[in-house]
Amino acid sequence: MRKNNLKQRIHLWSGDQLEQLRLHLARHDALLQLSLLGLLTGLLAGTVIVLFRMVVEQTQAGFLADGLPENYEALSPWLRFLLPIAGALIIALFFHLYAKGETVLGVTYVMERMAYHQGYLTFRSFVLQFVGAAAAIISGHSVGREGPHILLGAAAGSLLGQRLFLPNNSIRTLVGCGTAAGIAASFNTPLAGVIFALEVVMMEYSLVSFIPVILAAVTATGISIAAFGNAPAFEIPPMTLPSLAEIPVVLLLGLLVGGLSALFIQLMQMTMARVTRVAFWRRVLAAGVLMGVVGFLVPQAMGIGYDTVNSALLGELGITLLMVILVAKVLATVACLGLGVPGGNIGPLLFLGGCLGSLTGQIATHVFHHETLDVGFYALLGMGAMMGATLQAPLAALTAMMELTHSPQTIMPGMLVIVVAGLTVSELFRQESLFLTLMRAIGKDYDTNPVMLALRRAGVASVMHKRFVRPDRRISRDKAEALLRDQPEWLLIQGDERPVGLMPAVDLVRFLKTEEGITVSQIDLLEIPGQRVDVAPIYLQATLQEALERLNRGAEALYVERMTAPGIRRIYGVLTREQLESAYKL
Repeated sequence: MRKNNLKQRIHLWSGDQLEQLRLHLARHDALLQLSLLGLLTGLLAGTVIVLFRMVVEQTQAGFLADGLPENYEALSPWLRFLLPIAGALIIALFFHLYAKGETVLGVTYVMERMAYHQGYLTFRSFVLQFVGAAAAIISGHSVGREGPHILLGAAAGSLLGQRLFLPNNSIRTLVGCGTAAGIAASFNTPLAGVIFALEVVMMEYSLVSFIPVILAAVTATGISIAAFGNAPAFEIPPMTLPSLAEIPVVLLLGLLVGGLSALFIQLMQMTMARVTRVAFWRRVLAAGVLMGVVGFLVPQAMGIGYDTVNSALLGELGITLLMVILVAKVLATVACLGLGVPGGNIGPLLFLGGCLGSLTGQIATHVFHHETLDVGFYALLGMGAMMGATLQAPLAALTAMMELTHSPQTIMPGMLVIVVAGLTVSELFRQESLFLTLMRAIGKDYDTNPVMLALRRAGVASVMHKRFVRPDRRISRDKAEALLRDQPEWLLIQGDERPVGLMPAVDLVRFLKTEEGITVSQIDLLEIPGQRVDVAPIYLQATLQEALERLNRGAEALYVERMTAPGIRRIYGVLTREQLESAYKL
């Protein structure tokens, strides 16, 4: 009996502690608690990403020559043609059986869930991304692993927050933590992961965001290093800009990368716009056939292509081959990603930028007779510029370049080429970031209004009024006086099934004083003189943005509730428009 009582007490204590954690996390400054959750998200995300890489790379090594994960060039031409088609059949069948309409994945999906669903990712999308991306990469489709890593990491953070019933503002932060973990574990670049998460997905910079995201990125990187070692993703020799005389070549590269980036975004937009109403299985099979044709002709364009990127960095590819590979990779990537193959686009972007940079360096060497030109240096600049311009993420791209090279000498030319490429895309060709373009192609948008960003950082529990009582509509005078002894600020008037109105407690005090000499057997709180507003429920996990949207749909005030057991709802506080506006000075 005592043992059962002890278990019950421990259960009640742990439940109370978790409840206090949820209420505290609704605040915008719950730094310590969010940091610990960020650390846990990094552990989960890093483990999932390592598992994904092991599945992909071990499978590739099992059937590709010499056990090299991306050695598709060693396959016979007909195998290179049939392999992507086989992968497309697997993806189409799996999605037909399991997707239930969820076919848009990767970073676009994460941003869509952040914009419209407060960061709630589904377990279904997690499984679809894991299986679909693994099948696509193994079968040689021109897709990257970073996008899947981002979704898998973001889903790990989101599902953790949902499992603990954390407030939505905290879940959004955990999605950012998972995003940073995905990029960090892909390249062993934790700082680039942090900047990417804040710059692209969360679109905010604040202390309460930085520290949890940093912890997640560092933790995931540590797990990746423990599993795969500390070898960099690319073989990059020591690099520097030999002379300021090469600045014109850097500027030219920025313009060329900007033009290629704009072309890539435009082709992706046109492809997606024309196939949105085509059945998913038809699109994926068409992508498989097109990828098979490209693989048959240009095997270097198959898969993620990091082996080809390394060759470009080392200057091992000639001008003609680089041109052929560049055209083939653009067509293959647009075909795969534009038609819906569940992979990422960051890897192909790095591939394209590296090839174009190496090509520019070699042509400049021949035309201007610059014997000091380092082809690999321009390949690296092209990689950073292509990523920064296409994703409109200049800081993340520059940080990735620095972490990959461990060379501060790349900062100045890197900044220059990224800025020129970015301006070429946005100002000359009037293109938005690839992710925003893809979101609009599926009929969505991403609101970056600073006020909305501020409202998303805090939950309703952080600003709600807690000094309230819940009287029935009709109460006696004695009951009314008893309620007022605790000096509540608000009366949340209870109807037959739910609250039906909210009034200031001072109005009841005023009525009792006015009617002091008159015997009142029953007081109808909906009839006495006073200010009353209609109320609507909002869930305890909601952010202030959700509260504002609920108020804008007609509610005059909100009561904050949570279901504590089936059919039982606990009310934690009340929230008025004046209070919300006062808290954040809208």
